[in-house]
Amino acid sequence: MPIRSAFRAPRRPARIATLALGLSLGLLAVAPAYAADGAPARMQREAQAVTITRDDWGIAHVHGRTDADAVFGMAYSQAEDDFPRVETNYLLSLGRMAEAKGESAIWLDLRQQLFIDPVALKKLYGQSPTWLRKLMDAWADGLNYYLATHPDVHPQVITHFEPWMALSFTEGSIGGDIERVDLKQLKDFYGQSADAPLAQVETKPSWVEPTGSNGIVIAPKLAADGHALLLINPHTSFFFRSELQMSSDEGLDAYGAVTWGQFFIYQGFNKHVGWMHTSTGVDAVDEFAETIVRKDGKPFYRYGKELRPVTTRDITVSYRTTDGTLARRTFTAYFTHHGPIVRKGGEKWIAEALMNTPIPALEQSWLRTRTHDLASYMKVAELKANSSNNTLFADDKGETAFLMPQFVPKRDNRFDYTKPVDGSDPATDWHGLTPLDQLPQVVNPSNGWAFNTNDWPYSAAGPNSPKQADFPRYMDTFGENPRGLHATRLLTGAKDVTRSSLITMAFDSYLPAFARQLPVLIRDYDALPASDPLKMKLRGPIALLRTWDYRWGIASMPTTLAVFWGDTLWDEVSKADTAEGLSIYDVMAEKAGPQQRLHALAEAVDRLEHDFGQWGVPWGEVNRFQRLTGDIQQPFDDAKPSIPVPFTSSRWGSLASFGAHRWPGTKRYYGTSGNSFVAVVEFGPKVSARAITAGGESGHPDSKHFNDEAERYTTGNLREVYFWPEQLKGHTERSYHPGE
Repeated sequence: MPIRSAFRAPRRPARIATLALGLSLGLLAVAPAYAADGAPARMQREAQAVTITRDDWGIAHVHGRTDADAVFGMAYSQAEDDFPRVETNYLLSLGRMAEAKGESAIWLDLRQQLFIDPVALKKLYGQSPTWLRKLMDAWADGLNYYLATHPDVHPQVITHFEPWMALSFTEGSIGGDIERVDLKQLKDFYGQSADAPLAQVETKPSWVEPTGSNGIVIAPKLAADGHALLLINPHTSFFFRSELQMSSDEGLDAYGAVTWGQFFIYQGFNKHVGWMHTSTGVDAVDEFAETIVRKDGKPFYRYGKELRPVTTRDITVSYRTTDGTLARRTFTAYFTHHGPIVRKGGEKWIAEALMNTPIPALEQSWLRTRTHDLASYMKVAELKANSSNNTLFADDKGETAFLMPQFVPKRDNRFDYTKPVDGSDPATDWHGLTPLDQLPQVVNPSNGWAFNTNDWPYSAAGPNSPKQADFPRYMDTFGENPRGLHATRLLTGAKDVTRSSLITMAFDSYLPAFARQLPVLIRDYDALPASDPLKMKLRGPIALLRTWDYRWGIASMPTTLAVFWGDTLWDEVSKADTAEGLSIYDVMAEKAGPQQRLHALAEAVDRLEHDFGQWGVPWGEVNRFQRLTGDIQQPFDDAKPSIPVPFTSSRWGSLASFGAHRWPGTKRYYGTSGNSFVAVVEFGPKVSARAITAGGESGHPDSKHFNDEAERYTTGNLREVYFWPEQLKGHTERSYHPGE
């Protein structure tokens, strides 16, 4: 979560108290908010104002008399599909995960509560506009009505949702700004006398999949039917979002992907406009190194010529003990005007500055779903409460755009904000926000296309892209990536684009990272003396790679060999020094050295022979989609059914992404992230779309919609979206009011 001012505090031992609570977590979990037959009359009336229609893929089409009724129904329908994921997202956003997961999650919760204070959120709820409070009230009612009418559902912790809680989770991206704060360093600062283990969620193995997304817009001039087109292709953890439609008699009508537990369409479209978000490389999170001075035993920090007092706030984190009871620890947290203190850097205390504007953030997330053209979308964007998302935009007027996040602090470009800056120097402070017309974005580019693949904005529209020299360096920290090169290759010269051909682009099999790296490896091999043992060992594998066209496929043996080699080398060079500003792809291709590259191939060959009996293995034999349970952290088993997947990790430049690796006890690769929701939207006289969701809509293994989209997902066979009522005819499983 973003915060605009960071609070700092001098370093002294955190005050820690541990108190056993005499209430079992198990008893808390099973107590429903209301008896099944005792839901308040208000909720029963709300339920009767809502109709949920489930189509033949299990997707909910929710209609209410008012926008608030629609929110009630969509919250209820999400809970029907996967209540554990809804609750888990709020355990994270409220800083209450340790109440479910135990002591190891204390630092996760402390980090969250440095930025999210329930007392402050309750106050903000009371200050919110009436229309927004109605939506928050309806959201809480929808979830509580679900619990009231499903007494067999036992929450881990949250047995009753309060409207203010919606303000803790206002932005639906896969990784919030707050995750920039390192938990180990946070523990080192605040946990001197603590021996609690670090949250497992922070373990980051070398095989971690690059997160992000792809978005492409096509202007009418390049479209076969003269209509703007939009590709929506988020790369997230699988099953991270629900797919649904929400509409009302007040004019709401939006379809798309909803992060579990939120009440707005995060990525999607309405009758007139569509929006796709990608993770941004703009620097909107900064660290300030504070100089701490003690006076009368109290901490102060230098700011210009003055000493300012470090402010404090006690934060209590409750956690589940091994015997099922709740205990708690209290920390004294420190703050400066820059933000909370999150670690120590040398003798300095480091404060973290992020966006933290819950009301405008929730307003912006909701209001953009009701816009009708670019002008109205940009009016909403003036709230400037989006810090982590680029946006690809298209509408039925034929307008297209690549937009940067709207929360971009203005800073003195003399300073390098990728590193901690001197908090005692007022010149390093943020100086308001950048006006939207001063951001490196593209509106209606004359080339007719724009894209983003979590790369920099300076290639978003080919020759019509913003020029890097015209903007401060903090406008991008990512640079180019192989997916961006791939997208540019496909879009340059494109014409007569249709929904089908845009889907084909989204699943194009070219792997540009290997197209660059493998010729270097082959030259290394050719330069080996005939007497080198690697010459004979690698003869066959090199011959296979030498004739490869750098395209993935289920039957492709070179894909398997290249990925195993690339993964092995990635693990080694990711530890290398890239201080020269080179990407990991530069290091792999140019800096790793011939012996390192060749030995990585030899190691890949050995692993394939050990695991599969030979080094020539079809990619589909290795790379698999498997969904066995509804668990948030899934198990994988080579002996159980799975489906071959042709596309690879996005790290190699595949636009269609499947982040997979071996798991304990497996030889095959199983995916857990990448393509999650994919949609192609055409803005004709009547908007139309095709889409697919990883696995299926339901989180219940006994539902036929648990895995009914898996085969289509792996082949890129997107299904028709039933956006209009007439499309639902003949494709409806059931229609009902919540609670029925």
